[in-house]
Amino acid sequence: MNSYCDKWNLNPLKLPQHIGIVMDGNGRWATKRVLPRISGHHKGVERVQEITELCGNLGIEALTLFAFSEENWCRPEEEVYGIMGLLRWYIRKEHKRIVEKNVQFRVIGNRIKLSKDIIELIENLEKDTKNNTGMHLSIALSYSAQGEILRAVQKIVKNVQQEELNANEINEKIFEQSLDTKGLPPLDMFIRTSGEYRVSNFLLWQLAYAELFFDNILWPDFDSKKMVELLQMYSLRERRFGKTSEQLAEKSFNMTLG
Repeated sequence: MNSYCDKWNLNPLKLPQHIGIVMDGNGRWATKRVLPRISGHHKGVERVQEITELCGNLGIEALTLFAFSEENWCRPEEEVYGIMGLLRWYIRKEHKRIVEKNVQFRVIGNRIKLSKDIIELIENLEKDTKNNTGMHLSIALSYSAQGEILRAVQKIVKNVQQEELNANEINEKIFEQSLDTKGLPPLDMFIRTSGEYRVSNFLLWQLAYAELFFDNILWPDFDSKKMVELLQMYSLRERRFGKTSEQLAEKSFNMTLG
């Protein structure tokens, strides 16, 4: 039994394997306090550290965090510059800790618009953690789910053109192997903070059977207690995947007998 699950009164058998979070509300958090918007992003990074550590301790297999969308490049230049600087600081500061915590780190999204030094920081951390066996931490950066799907289609078309793949062989598994999230478990739980009720072009393919949670709390205020509260709510949901409640009950009963 996981001691951290005991501490938070969570059943490890009813926890999600893969959680995706849209970390929304940093700017509004700062504005409410008459602070520069970048101050909210700084506070948001603290929550990233806290929630990442919590999920790792609970035995969550994968955590994907939406940090910066492809559409966010349209924000004021000063804010974008500040966020990129914060990203550099975070990767440099956390590099050693992420490696030592046995976390597998990756960035998903389109890296073309990122500066060379940021790409180098990302690639070095990915290289240094590729053989780690702990939680998968994915940061969605310059990310668009529609763009991810298009890139996957382009990869598959290229493989067909090069006769490495037959068009009749294409199925869900083949498609998923071409996504940025290749190798990660299915997305079980989606969380969006700040009171917005939309998925905002995040993990559209992966969301197919995820449980959705929308909360009014702004991301800089999203602490371990709030995360545990949502995990407890998740554990109470019945995930049928197209089956009936009776079928699930019968399966559970047979497993108990076995």
